[in-house]
This record gives sequence, structure tokens and C-alpha cells, in this order.
Amino acid sequence: MTLRDVVLVDAVRTPFGKAGGVYANTRADDLGVAVVKALLERTAIDPALVEDVGIAATSQTGDQGVTLGRSIGLLSGLPNTVPGYAIDRMCSGAMTATTQIASEIATGMIDVGIAGGVEHMGRHPIGSNFDVNPRFLVERLVAPDALNMGVTAENLHDRFPELTKQRADAYAVRSQQRTAAAYAGGAFDAQLIPVAARDPEGAWMLISRDEPPRPDTTMEGLATLRTPFRPNGRVTAGNASGINDGATAALLMRESTARELGLTPRARMVAYAFAGVEPEIMGYGPIPATTKALMKAGLGIGDLDVIEINEAFAVQVLAFLDHFGLAEDAVHVNPYGGAIAVGHPLATSGIRLMANLVEHFRRTPDARYGLTTMCVGLGMGASIIWENVR
Repeated sequence: MTLRDVVLVDAVRTPFGKAGGVYANTRADDLGVAVVKALLERTAIDPALVEDVGIAATSQTGDQGVTLGRSIGLLSGLPNTVPGYAIDRMCSGAMTATTQIASEIATGMIDVGIAGGVEHMGRHPIGSNFDVNPRFLVERLVAPDALNMGVTAENLHDRFPELTKQRADAYAVRSQQRTAAAYAGGAFDAQLIPVAARDPEGAWMLISRDEPPRPDTTMEGLATLRTPFRPNGRVTAGNASGINDGATAALLMRESTARELGLTPRARMVAYAFAGVEPEIMGYGPIPATTKALMKAGLGIGDLDVIEINEAFAVQVLAFLDHFGLAEDAVHVNPYGGAIAVGHPLATSGIRLMANLVEHFRRTPDARYGLTTMCVGLGMGASIIWENVR
């Protein structure tokens, strides 16, 4: 079978909120509706052309538990003929939805699809609806602390002593600074979809910027933060992503279909890979996933002109950079900052990475290849390699 070229036409997201913050009175599925409707409106595509919708959530319960791809599709104005499904690969949910829809397109099953992610951690904190099988612990399949992502970050510090707290804090400050510069330079203008929400008093407000960033972050300030996962540890709220609410969505097509519709592809999918690692060092996952994806693409790390890696924890990014011999202040790695500043609503974040990547492609026409990658709970990694269509 000859695979067909798959392109990313558009990628959008809501501004991310703090858990229980600006979206405290907003339904999770309504956040998903906002981004899917924005895709349809921005591209002016006939909704009937969409052939499948995959929406991810880590906590599939309550207002983000009703077969999200189908329910959000219907609420967004897609016709009854468009099916949809929900998907869960924890933090890489939206990335997995993207590769699933892309695989449907590449194999000729569909021509047009929407992928996305929704997470309202204010209403559905991670782990609140989990019932972990006791065999995991009784049969020693995983260590007890492998189910706590913050502890796995501390374990990564243990495994690689050169990944010090000082390096992690310095990386966190840089993420905040780059995010502030990205806002000032309009790098997020194309991806952010303003959302109307009610404040605690019931008055309407328009959310147009991410709630979590702290541009005034300093090394001195980070040094004073407590280490909640271990006494005298190294992981703090300052060098880790927050607990957040938000939604993302992406429109994917067969490349020839996009051009027939007069739409400009923003990136072409080259290869993707998922990998497993010891659950106790979950943050190591992007390393084998990226290695596999590069091998599939016939590329090396030096061929990548931009790398968007999810900043679940600073130590996880530093482990990746050290492994591949990249400087921790490399300008092509997270050039617009990352999740330490803007937040990480779990299953949504993969498409945020894609939105940043295609913005870099737009601003840097000579850039050819890029990577979106992230660590995933229970010891996994996810990576997609993209080519700049320009």
C-alpha cells in the first residue's frame, strides 16, 4: 500500500487557565466546542467534509466523558453523519488523536479529520477517577511512586545527578522569559481562540491570554519554593508545569485535498513513534520515542530545525537535551517557551506543541524539519516529525 501525504492545515487552542481559575464555571466539553468551531470558521470548510473526529481526555468522566469526539462534533455543528470517538494516552492524548486521524488519512480511509484534546483539571484532577489495579504493586510491575508524576521527576534527578535543581530552575526562568517574548512578538496570536466565561459572580468575561505565566520569575524566587514530592527535593511548582484547564484542536487532511480546497498546508507529517520506559522515570520517554521517529524518517537530531518538547518538568527536558547533545539554551528548542509558563492541561498539550511548531515554520521559511515530543504518564514517550510545506 502506498501511503498518502498527510498535512496539518490549522491548529488552535483556548487560552490555558489555572485549575479552578478562569474556567471554573465553564464546562469541559464547551472548551472543546470552542476550538472545533474555530477550526471550521477559520478554514471555511464544509462541515460535511469532515469524516472523523478524535478528541482526547485523560480523565474521561463527567462533562469530559461522553465520547468527546462525537459529542463535541455534534455541539460544534458537524452533521449527524460525522462520527467521533474519545481517546486516552494520558498527556499525549491529543498527539495520539493526531496520529490516529493521520493514519486514517494516510491509508485512504478518510480524507479530512479533526483531532483534539480537552482537560478540565479543576473539575477532574488527575487520578480522581482512577482505580489502579493492585496487581501493579503486588506483582511489582511498577514502584508505588511511579503513579505520582512529581515523584518520577525526582527519580529522574536521582538517575542523572548532573541534572541539578539549579539547572532546572534556570531552565524554568528561561521558559518564562521566552513565553513573555513570544506574547510580545505576537507568536501566539494565530493559535489562541478567545473564550467567553463567567466569573465567580456570574458576569461574563473574555479570556484571550493564558492565565498561568509568571514573567517576573527569578532564580532567587524559585530557590524559596518548597519541594512537595520529597523533603529537600529538587522539583517545585516553579520548575514544573501547572495544573490547568484548556482545549486544543487540529484540522488534518490529505495534502491533495487541502490544495483542491484552496487551503494552505502548514506542515506535512513525516513519521511518528511512541515508546515505553520504566514508569519510575516517566520523563525519559521522549528520548526513545524521538530516536525511533528519527530512524523511521531517516533523519538525525541535527536535521531538526525546531524542537517543541512539552515541559512537564524541567528535569525531563534537560535529560532530553543532554542525551542528544543539545545546549540547554538552544534557540531552536521551545523558542516560544513552554508548559512551565503557559501550563499543561494533560491531554491537550500535543497540539499546542504543533501550533508552536507551525508558527516557527511560518516565521522561518528556510526551516525544513521539526519535532513535537512529550513524556507520558506510566512511562511512555510520544514524538512526531514534521516537514515545513513551504
